[in-house]
Amino acid sequence: MDTVPNKAPVPASGSPASAEDATTRPSAPLQYRVVAKCGVTKARVGVMSVRHADVDTPVFMPVGTQGTLKGVLPEQLLALDCRIMLGNTYHLGMRPGTTVLEKAGGLHRFMGWPRALLTDSGGFQMVSLLQLAEITEQGVQFQSPYDGSECMLTPERSMEIQNAIGADIMMQLDDVVKTTTTGPRVEEAMHRTIRWLDRSIGAHARDTEQSIFPIVQGGLQPDLRRVCAAELTKRNTRGFAVGGLSGGESKDEFWRTVHLCTDLLPEDKPRYLMGVGFAADLVVCVALGVDMFDCVFPTRTARFGCALTRAGQINLKQRTFAQDMRPIEDDCDCSTCRTYTRAYLHHIVTVEPVACSIVSVHNVAFQLRLMGDMRDAIQEGRFPAFVKSYMAVRFPDDTVPQWIRDALAAVNVQL
Repeated sequence: MDTVPNKAPVPASGSPASAEDATTRPSAPLQYRVVAKCGVTKARVGVMSVRHADVDTPVFMPVGTQGTLKGVLPEQLLALDCRIMLGNTYHLGMRPGTTVLEKAGGLHRFMGWPRALLTDSGGFQMVSLLQLAEITEQGVQFQSPYDGSECMLTPERSMEIQNAIGADIMMQLDDVVKTTTTGPRVEEAMHRTIRWLDRSIGAHARDTEQSIFPIVQGGLQPDLRRVCAAELTKRNTRGFAVGGLSGGESKDEFWRTVHLCTDLLPEDKPRYLMGVGFAADLVVCVALGVDMFDCVFPTRTARFGCALTRAGQINLKQRTFAQDMRPIEDDCDCSTCRTYTRAYLHHIVTVEPVACSIVSVHNVAFQLRLMGDMRDAIQEGRFPAFVKSYMAVRFPDDTVPQWIRDALAAVNVQL
């Protein structure tokens, strides 16, 4: 056994959430407790209790940028026992805007989602999607993609929008630079992110209901990451995020930065790695001590006719599936795999709009089931064995990438 003793039970990954009974919600807007640890790696199982859900961690959070998960209904997410999903501050602030969101009573009611929500600050979209964006100490100046007007997103405005959205967890506005940026701009962005956190905390109007997560920045420079984490952890926040990765850096730089940041962040608060969603990356980063993940990948790849399996992604458009009467995965009990064959999906993918929904349901189910399997393995003292088994299926014939071998060796798992 490699779990710590006296661990508390966590509901099974497929059990109904106790989240929707408001009378059981904790008095604090976010409480987190670690209930089991792997005795070999840095993996752990926890429960993050917020107003709308008890979220078992490690958790993958599907991304509903505009207040909807593309191709998936809230009822379908509930059927998959999804406890938490994302919305985006930039997009929701632009449309429908805070007036509509406040009139609706917040995003939960507006979109018909009873469980937990996390909102990104909008900073990443400012820089990645908008060509006409200028970052100053005040905030991010940009041109609206809807009407061309000049707009300014400040830490205060980001908080105002997120308070109107009413998400259980809100991200601070951070100064985002491309991951591969070098030179003084990286340090400038890191220090500005710290200053913007203080402004965000000062502007937060609903601290008894919503929680701010700061974002550790510093590019690929360990010293800057250390400085940033040291400063952010001085603030009394209820969780932390690691940002500025999955943006073009090498996988070797990626895992080393994650490994460092989880060492720097508190043991008693959840750690959120932003923008990571490939299955092998999830397994590695759980071993490195990460608790929360998000990515658009499962639904985006579904729109291109691709389905996720333990052996890797399959492209259902390929003719090899034209007469394949198996489900996407034989051991998956999602509604897609219970109902449809690969042959049928080959027939409709990228042609019929409903195919996006059918494949997206499976891909989200795949991600959630993977996280549940990891939680079970950690609790049952077999996580290192799970990792080895997973990698053997995903990378047969000893083809595991070297960066994965190195990352897992750093937490005592030898492949």
